[in-house]
Amino acid sequence: MITYFTRGHFILIVCLFLGSFYAVSQGNTTGYWEPDVAINYEVTPLLKQNFSLSNRNYIYRNQNSELTIRQIEIVHFSSLTIDPYKSIGLGFQYRFREAFEKDKENELRLTQQFNSIKKTNSARFGNRFRVEQRIQPSTLVHRFRYRFAVDIPLKGLKMDIGEPYLVATTESLLSVGKSIKPMYDQRITSQIGWSISEHLKAQLGVQFRMENYTENTEHVFLLLNSFVISL
Repeated sequence: MITYFTRGHFILIVCLFLGSFYAVSQGNTTGYWEPDVAINYEVTPLLKQNFSLSNRNYIYRNQNSELTIRQIEIVHFSSLTIDPYKSIGLGFQYRFREAFEKDKENELRLTQQFNSIKKTNSARFGNRFRVEQRIQPSTLVHRFRYRFAVDIPLKGLKMDIGEPYLVATTESLLSVGKSIKPMYDQRITSQIGWSISEHLKAQLGVQFRMENYTENTEHVFLLLNSFVISL
């Protein structure tokens, strides 16, 4: 009974926090829809690879609704387990932007990661640290990221096939470079997922962002939907 009581209050707090954040972000706001397909592949018990393809579409900007493609991204990520609760990883990402917005540039992104997790009877907590190099023809930006995540089943005490689960995260980001002032961002994400089968998951959620909040704050929300295939 205590487990369900705590879980219910946690979900309520997340929903209220996200709702409050959305309520105050109606001024300088941009909205996106971002579908994603990912494939996870276990090379060895310790080495895992991930490939994903996504695109981001404008659905709200300048106080108007629209549906316009903004970018397409391809991502490859490899992670190595160094003990049962810790892993390190390297990633490669390429963002195609010039084809959709002529005044923008394509981007190559390199990522280094350290991840740790902690499990309880019904929840999993994660701490993720990332360092990124965002390379464009005109600039190089270094970005530092920390994310705290929790995922819990919404039925029972463990994630079973055919049952829903909740993933909630908060992430802080700092971007620095020669041509820009330091930029601080904050992201809050909540997603509900379903384990459709042993090899397929589907997730649907929303993410809110405060970008460059120490200077000229921009509010961004993303509607997220993804399929995750495990081979």
